[in-house]
Amino acid sequence: MREKKPKNCRLNQVGGQAVLEGVMMKAGTRTATACRLPNGSIAVIPNEFVSVRKKHKILNIPIVRGVVNFVEMLILSMKTLTASAEVAASEEDDAPSKSAFAAVSVVATVLGVLLAVALFLFLPKVAVAGIETLFNVSLGVWGAVIEGAIKIAFFLIYLVLVSLMPDIRRTFEYHGAEHKSIACYESGDELTPANAKKHTRFHPRCGTSFLFVMLALGIVIGVLLRIFLPESVIGNHLLYTGIRLLVLPLVVGIGFEYIMFAGKHDNIVTKIFSAPGLWFQRITTREPDESQLEVAITALMYAHIDAFPDFDREAVTYHPKENAEDDGAEKAETPVEDAPAETPKTPDAPAPEAAEEGLPSETDSAPEDAPAEEKPDETL
Repeated sequence: MREKKPKNCRLNQVGGQAVLEGVMMKAGTRTATACRLPNGSIAVIPNEFVSVRKKHKILNIPIVRGVVNFVEMLILSMKTLTASAEVAASEEDDAPSKSAFAAVSVVATVLGVLLAVALFLFLPKVAVAGIETLFNVSLGVWGAVIEGAIKIAFFLIYLVLVSLMPDIRRTFEYHGAEHKSIACYESGDELTPANAKKHTRFHPRCGTSFLFVMLALGIVIGVLLRIFLPESVIGNHLLYTGIRLLVLPLVVGIGFEYIMFAGKHDNIVTKIFSAPGLWFQRITTREPDESQLEVAITALMYAHIDAFPDFDREAVTYHPKENAEDDGAEKAETPVEDAPAETPKTPDAPAPEAAEEGLPSETDSAPEDAPAEEKPDETL
């Protein structure tokens, strides 16, 4: 008689993120970015991502692994977003060059980092100082609480505003497709768009939840800094912001450990602490249609080939046009055919061969320091 596997045997095997008109999925060292082309076909960009933690085991210790994972996933996220934009632009006659995409990505990253530091580190501190000056009071540790509340308010306002943009709203739909397809896979259901549609679009390992956890932890760190730092340091906005930047890796590391723990344990404690992050996902995820779910499922099956050995990867592989001359294949210049209408039934899923232990998700996949035989962790 066949032994029934425990319900959570598939947890943390797959992670991913939404991209332009598509989804990236990561399983172990394999990644697959699936995008819907204007002609209706699905393009897939396969890749591999081997964490530096596989080469240096010391980077797998708690807290440190979260910081390493955060940096690696930022790099992977930027590469994936750029690749998806190139796929979309390759279908346009006046598509910009790859170098132009790279330049725009670098500029956008720098501006994004500067904006994040201003909104979530510098301005909240200035606002609290303004309140203290206006009312001629010293808020003490309550200043850190108010500062944290301002950061959360900025975060919420930012999410609401960007969600009003049509392109971002559509990306949030693909974010929902990513979550639903992973939830369908983790539940053991046959991985089809119809089945995935029945599952939740909220996930405790989502990058949105991770960002909220970091904001909440930031309040705790802020309280401790106000207790132990002298008033002269707290009153110097630039110096205080610099100190907050220095302790940011600690916040990232602790947040990573919590997200990994919450992804494996479904109890009243994790539900309470995960609730705010899941609520924020009501903004960053939208209900996808079955066409978007098909894209997410294609990416998942392509990346997690160990679990789907019968999936026809060649039927959906996309080769960028700039590689066509090198390969000597004119066929690579034409869009791929539509992905197969029927997806194979989900078999019992083994762990990926060269499984990582880690990455949001989206923000967006994240490993843990488990023995080699345990399942890898992936954040969404």
